[in-house]
Amino acid sequence: MSVTRRGVLNTLQGLAVLGLASKTGLLEAAAQSTELFAKGESFSDDYVLELARARAKKPFVEEKITLPPGLENLTYDQYRDIRFIPDKSIWKGQPHGFSFDLFHSGFYYTSPVDIFVVTDGEQAKLNYVPDLFTFGPLVQRPKGDVDLHYAGFRLRYPINSKDYNDEFCVFQGASYFRAIGKGHLYGLSARGLAIATGQPNGEEFPFFRSFWIRTPTPDAVSVVVWALLDSPSATGAYRFTIKPGAATQMDVEMTIFPRRDLEHVGIAPLTSMFLFDAMNHSAFDDYRPAVCDSDGLMMLTGAGEYLWRPLANPKTLQVSAFVDNSPGGFGLIQRKRRYGDFLDLEAKYEKRPSLWVEPIGDWGQGAVELYEIPSQREINDNIAAFWQPKQRPAKDGSASFVYRLYWCDEWPTDRKDFKAMARFSGGGLNFDQKQRLYVIDFEGGSLTGNIVADVTASQGTISNVVTQPNPQNGGVRLSFEVDVGSAEMSEFRAVLKRGQDKVSETWLYRWTKS
Repeated sequence: MSVTRRGVLNTLQGLAVLGLASKTGLLEAAAQSTELFAKGESFSDDYVLELARARAKKPFVEEKITLPPGLENLTYDQYRDIRFIPDKSIWKGQPHGFSFDLFHSGFYYTSPVDIFVVTDGEQAKLNYVPDLFTFGPLVQRPKGDVDLHYAGFRLRYPINSKDYNDEFCVFQGASYFRAIGKGHLYGLSARGLAIATGQPNGEEFPFFRSFWIRTPTPDAVSVVVWALLDSPSATGAYRFTIKPGAATQMDVEMTIFPRRDLEHVGIAPLTSMFLFDAMNHSAFDDYRPAVCDSDGLMMLTGAGEYLWRPLANPKTLQVSAFVDNSPGGFGLIQRKRRYGDFLDLEAKYEKRPSLWVEPIGDWGQGAVELYEIPSQREINDNIAAFWQPKQRPAKDGSASFVYRLYWCDEWPTDRKDFKAMARFSGGGLNFDQKQRLYVIDFEGGSLTGNIVADVTASQGTISNVVTQPNPQNGGVRLSFEVDVGSAEMSEFRAVLKRGQDKVSETWLYRWTKS
């Protein structure tokens, strides 16, 4: 389940005319640059949908790129020595401000990926052109006429400064993609689909076989990407409308066509890393107070309750399911936003984005599932979260979902009526060393008046529940002790109330015997 990707997913002035939003402009440019662009054909909004539907009726065929000598079996450092030439970014210099670079195949990326540019209802495939890349001393430039595929692409737009086209979104590897907003560094990832996560026979990783990138109009503030997903168990058609900004937004429209009944399927899957923080720092001999891309799972239930579940790095695989009906949203959040939270001058984890999933339409019954996987290294992604629908997609049928992704600092970003947020401050044994002590600081929202805490445990006994004003953050500090007895696991739940009204999000935590 752990996926190593740290740094791997971390650039054509002469072909800038290809950004012209006209059929004639595209075809003329293609004629002048036949090395790059194949002959165009028509494209419509349902083109990818019908491709996915037709492909699902045929057996899955796995394909791999045959790399020439000098490019097969590349190491990480060798792969990094192949670089896209920034001045050759497609659409560079066009009024809309968008451009994109291509990734070379090799290293982990040996599945063929076809990339097309769509302009005025015409699509043109990007052929492999080695002159788009520099090949450093660690690798050999392909010799002769080789027909390779690309491995993905990165989108650019001036989100931090009007004078520079920052990369803000990457599609590369299986069905992985990730994005950032203003001031962020790449962190967690999303995927198109999760199949059989955590199952004994192993997880299946669907992959995006083809992409279609639409040329933006001169005044566009977003870019549209279609993608064809494929795997032994299903095909899928995706449409991404991507709007960069302070919080980069993606509207995702997806339809999957199962080749078999999907008993374990994840919709809007998220992948992140959590190694340690104050809760489990003693397990790591490390000068840094915390190491994580995300520090908690947040969920807005269909009933309007916000849940906050701090992440953990357990001794054994832990799976949690938060059952709900028509959820309001969920996401993996990074709440630690100060340099002092990490003290890491290179990784700068405080600049990693949070990722919030907002369902559009009624998703019905199901559960947000959280997977926490033991890990000893920060290069491994060990956290996964997704929506598991109660009604499983069936063979020869289809299932559609629409949702919006926010790559942001924290969620919600601008709600004045948001309830107080819980931030875990510490834990350990109590004064007489017999019971577990937990301390949580709540801040924000309205915490005036007679505030009381409702604290429960699925196993064990809660005692010494204390709430007191916290002048350091203007909020409330909650502390309590737990005697878990002989239990192997216990689920804790805490929320602040004024009378019968909840005035904070609900803090959840799973304790497991070490």
